[in-house]
Amino acid sequence: MSLAAAPSPALPPLTDAAELRTRLAASPAEDLLLLDCRFNLADAGAGEAAWRAGHIPGALYAHLDRDLSGPKVGQDTPAFTGRHPLPSPEALARTLGHWGLRSDTRVVAYDDAGGMFAARAWWLLRWLGHERVQVLDGGWPAWLALQPDGGLSNSSSDTPVATRMPSTFTPQVRSGWRVMADEVLASVQAPSSTQGTPSRWHLLDARAPDRFRGENETLDPVGGHIPGAHNRFFQRNLQEGRFKPAEVLREEFTALMAGAGANTDTLVHQCGSGVTACHNLLAMAHAGFAPTRLYAGSWSEWCADPARPVATGNDGAAA
Repeated sequence: MSLAAAPSPALPPLTDAAELRTRLAASPAEDLLLLDCRFNLADAGAGEAAWRAGHIPGALYAHLDRDLSGPKVGQDTPAFTGRHPLPSPEALARTLGHWGLRSDTRVVAYDDAGGMFAARAWWLLRWLGHERVQVLDGGWPAWLALQPDGGLSNSSSDTPVATRMPSTFTPQVRSGWRVMADEVLASVQAPSSTQGTPSRWHLLDARAPDRFRGENETLDPVGGHIPGAHNRFFQRNLQEGRFKPAEVLREEFTALMAGAGANTDTLVHQCGSGVTACHNLLAMAHAGFAPTRLYAGSWSEWCADPARPVATGNDGAAA
């Protein structure tokens, strides 16, 4: 079962700093929305403070908790929806409209963590049907490497924040892009596929290998992983802070899916809270694969319910 086709023309998922600089300097200027997604899981205010200290000219700040996530529901109960639940399509559409997103707007998201948080913005916009979105490969460090004589200077807290005319953004939610906790549980408990129809999702966990094994867990109250999941640490998509070449990533994900018995119709990405899973989704898009799915609640939602099974150790480890 293939996922819904793109409602608008897609752009390559990545762009680089030199290309972005050229686009910013072009006349007449393209309608370009820059989203600064820098964030620190241990200090929720650090990213916005960094944006105020300096950012790519014109960039607006996209806060992971406030803008790119919805409210946490059921915290400290088995009904917990996870540390970074998806915003509702309506709430996200209002945010995008406030930022002035139009159907022809090119969006470029960046951070200073190899795309760890920018990938979340990239996925969210595509989920709502806006395909004209890219991640800045190398992010803020790559932009700084062009300075001080590389073109446009950095804005700071002394520079007025760019304003854009608000718009009315109408979401076109992509069907089938999300998998919910009850579907994952049914898949974990299901027998193998029969008659060519998948009865199991194949989960790919983007967390670090030690957390996948159930070791050194500091973010969630329970260590381990969803039974049957395979592990692909999102940082393995990078080489010196930038994404590996598309052909390299294609070889790696092809081998991973073969080892897991998965394909793009059955692969579901997850992590701790649905953020770094988007990095693997972005890497696969860069490699030319068809869209795959996201379990956004991820481990933080899964482990909140003690009735759900937990696995530990290296079963499902992947290169």
